[in-house]
Amino acid sequence: MDILSLIGRSKELLTADVDRNESFLSHEVQNSSFLVIGGAGSIGQAVTKEIFIRNPRKLHVVDISENNLVELVRDIRSSYGYISGDFKTFAVDCGSKEFEVLYQNEGKYDYVLNLSALKHVRSEKDPYTLMRMIETNIINTIKTIDLAIEGGAKKYFCVSTDKAANPANMMGASKRIMEMFLIEKSKKIKISTARFANVAFSDGSLLHGFNQRILKNQPIAAPNDVRRYFVIPKEAGQLCLMSTLQGENNEIFFPKLSQELNLITFSSIADKYLRSRNLEPYLCDSEEEARQIASEKRNDGKWPCCFTSSETSGEKDYEEFYTEGEVVDFERFDTLGIIKNSSEKTSSELFSFLEKISEIKDSMNWEKDQFLTLFKEMIPDFGHKETGKNLDNKM
Repeated sequence: MDILSLIGRSKELLTADVDRNESFLSHEVQNSSFLVIGGAGSIGQAVTKEIFIRNPRKLHVVDISENNLVELVRDIRSSYGYISGDFKTFAVDCGSKEFEVLYQNEGKYDYVLNLSALKHVRSEKDPYTLMRMIETNIINTIKTIDLAIEGGAKKYFCVSTDKAANPANMMGASKRIMEMFLIEKSKKIKISTARFANVAFSDGSLLHGFNQRILKNQPIAAPNDVRRYFVIPKEAGQLCLMSTLQGENNEIFFPKLSQELNLITFSSIADKYLRSRNLEPYLCDSEEEARQIASEKRNDGKWPCCFTSSETSGEKDYEEFYTEGEVVDFERFDTLGIIKNSSEKTSSELFSFLEKISEIKDSMNWEKDQFLTLFKEMIPDFGHKETGKNLDNKM
């Protein structure tokens, strides 16, 4: 399956800039030690591989998913073999005491990369998952930066999202607030980040779900009015590595993708995906019809699909990487844009946000509106789109 063709492209995006800077990238990796947090997720695995193939002095990977770490090691051993440096994985939560002890005992890291995140819009559907999203995307980021500062790291990288630009959902807003804390912490350590497009066929994504539906003989569902940018896993890893090693303090890297050429609907990708498997989409008027046709186990080369307009909370019609108020450099790289971030909040405002989150947490009585009010204090023009429906209510 050619992922590039499915997302409407014929060639990899970042090759020119990576090739031009390969000598520097390889030299820096070979002489440095790396800690990759959340390294067993889709983006984490991609950036771990980009570091591994350049033979780092030390590469340690932390993730809460024991199974994904096992698969990461098997994948690396099967594809690339071994390196002369120290390569280890740890099934540890980066917000835990175990992680603190690990950081203190495993030696100095030059670069700390944080790829851990709750990335789904559906994570805002209830206050409990929403609190965990705040813990993961904001609180744990602060904790890991502080450890990097104490441990003498020379650079901290943290992944953001395109949904942080003019956020319409709580996930994007949590990453926007995270970026505010990065600016504050950058007074003590050099920090860069990246705003991402969707990573095609990443774990848990709708596109990854297409594979699962085929395996389970189930219908495919997708919105036909939501357009998104996509990158392939290799490009995701390259984007992170470029930002980590070449980003200046407070810079946000993003891929130069065109609204006209690169925004594509999920239903269009579903159509291309099925045809790549020699299947023809069979358009259904309802989920019930699609499930019924799938249950008949037809053998006519057609696959039931339910393509509908989006009506769930937090969905934007299309994505963007930067806002009108941000200063953007399009000249430094051919395929990468760079946002020059500046401070939006005072230290006291950021501290107040953390205090209020702590108060809500201690109350043991959480409501989504509490978080929404607090997020709007931090992002006054937060255009939260609430419809009363979430993705768990759809096929």
